[in-house]
Amino acid sequence: MVRVTTHATPGATDAEADAAQGRVYNVAGQDWDEVVAAGEEDRSENELIVVNMGPQHPSTHGVLRLILTLDGETVREIRASIGYLHTGIEKNLEYRTWTQGTTFVTRADYLTPIFNEAAYCMAVERLLGIEDKLPERALIMRVLLLELNRVASHLGGIGPFGLELGATTIFLQAVRMRENVLDLFELITGLRMNHAFIRPGGVAQDMPAGGLEAVRDFLRKAPRLVHDLRTLIDANPVFKARTQGIAFLDLQGCMALGVTGPILRATGLPWDLRKSQPYLGYETYEFDVPTQETCDAYGRYLIRIEEIDQSLRIVRQCVDRLAERTMPDDPWLIQDAKIGWPARLSLGPDGLGPSPEHIAHIMGQSMEALIHHFKLVTEGFRVPAGQVYQAVESPKGELACHVVSDGGTRPYRVHLRDPSFHHLQALAAMCEGGLLADVIPAIASIDPVIGGVDR
Repeated sequence: MVRVTTHATPGATDAEADAAQGRVYNVAGQDWDEVVAAGEEDRSENELIVVNMGPQHPSTHGVLRLILTLDGETVREIRASIGYLHTGIEKNLEYRTWTQGTTFVTRADYLTPIFNEAAYCMAVERLLGIEDKLPERALIMRVLLLELNRVASHLGGIGPFGLELGATTIFLQAVRMRENVLDLFELITGLRMNHAFIRPGGVAQDMPAGGLEAVRDFLRKAPRLVHDLRTLIDANPVFKARTQGIAFLDLQGCMALGVTGPILRATGLPWDLRKSQPYLGYETYEFDVPTQETCDAYGRYLIRIEEIDQSLRIVRQCVDRLAERTMPDDPWLIQDAKIGWPARLSLGPDGLGPSPEHIAHIMGQSMEALIHHFKLVTEGFRVPAGQVYQAVESPKGELACHVVSDGGTRPYRVHLRDPSFHHLQALAAMCEGGLLADVIPAIASIDPVIGGVDR
């Protein structure tokens, strides 16, 4: 609900307060005609116009509608209309087993799929009470993939940031480095995005042959690529002029609106869940939490580019730890056969079905094991009744999963707390009173993904 005009006088009656608050809009998605009509009423006096803006950001093409009230080039009011990319992810989870749920959550914020999977699976593991039973190798692989995904996501935010301001070279440089990360994802998980690689109890499979060498090769090239990108941006006076002092949002505004991630850290507060509420063993890794005090779009860019360096630092530590674990039977999935899917899979010569060796392994076990294997895959395992809220520090901010179980083989309810949803409500605080041209860098500095907003 949005109320327009004055504040009530202290000590006023309820009736006087209601009268002082002026026109009231119920933001239910069907009141845009009222907004336009109100603009038309005031147009003769204030020369205000109501326009639709967008799409301009690669993540918002056709799925984010902005309704602007303009006084010349000044933005008097901005409202974000969402819901155009609703795919029913949360509802679909109620009709799938707990393990199958990873194939849905990974598609929410499609630029940070590993983070969606991690938050969901960690919530399921807390309900199962198996957090202390997860293999160390699985935890290291999760951290490695999460930090690679953080690098890819930040590059996917910085590149379009430059593109929207007319700097095509910035976009191409960022995409070039991001492609290297996606190649690593394809090598390790088999897919460039929507991996469903993190599973309850661990990960889907071990690091493939040559995987560590490929990551090491990327780590050798990455610092130079980051340096080139940063030099290109910092030497660009147009980029600085369009971002410094633009889309201002201070610490008080962030706290009031539930804003987290780089936007919050650009106000000087070093709030990072990896440090403040460690998970997956992050307390054992050495890294810093970059902060700025500019509270503007430029400070948010600086946070993201510095976090890329810190993520590469964590990835190096992961590679070293995995290299030290040379045991032949080092598990990457929980050894409880009632939870972990059979993971020692191998493709047949046609590249489609399982290999004869794998079939022989499954069929060569006892009849009880074969039956259990079938029931585990088709029906799934049961999760004790209860509810859990599990948060992780995604590239965009606090990404959390609220999972409710009724004791069955499927979730009773799953809700994703996506940071982009909360950050879009900060557009009014960032843009109202500013220029129309500044709306574009404001949205870019938020780095929203509407798939996570609508779910």
